[in-house]
Amino acid sequence: MRSRVSAGGEIALLLSLLDEAFDRKAWHGPNLRGSLRGLTPAQAAWRPAAGRHNIWELAVHAAYWKYAVWRRLTGGKRGDFPLSGSNWFPRPSPDSSWRQDLALLDEQHRRLRESVADLPATVLRRRGAGSRHSNSRMIAGVAAHDLYHAGQVRLIKVLQKGRRGA
Repeated sequence: MRSRVSAGGEIALLLSLLDEAFDRKAWHGPNLRGSLRGLTPAQAAWRPAAGRHNIWELAVHAAYWKYAVWRRLTGGKRGDFPLSGSNWFPRPSPDSSWRQDLALLDEQHRRLRESVADLPATVLRRRGAGSRHSNSRMIAGVAAHDLYHAGQVRLIKVLQKGRRGA
């Protein structure tokens, strides 16, 4: 990326990756937010098998990693994620709401995107606070993470339809 894309162009490219992976039209098909669109809480809570994550947990997990990258980019302190814990959050839980958790995902994406847009291009090659990877690699990685989980969501939806038809 460094030799072919200017520093400002790299920020634009990273923003485009984040957008297409999360909520903008992309050549590859459904993004994460599109994969979650229209799901009921019951559909989001359905597990393909005992001990497997459901769609709801995947959505909150994606929100957490957007927060983690944001925190590493900005030097924010640990423990500021709105939910207690890290990485995986059992869903549904007595105090959880599908709509609120989708809003959390949207908010974490918005905050990350704003931080990337405001990044001085000179820090793209630096490592984020507490990371072994460059800021540029973390940003591209969180976009790939969204797409990975978008695929999982799509697969779980297909499995769920097959289960209802059985």
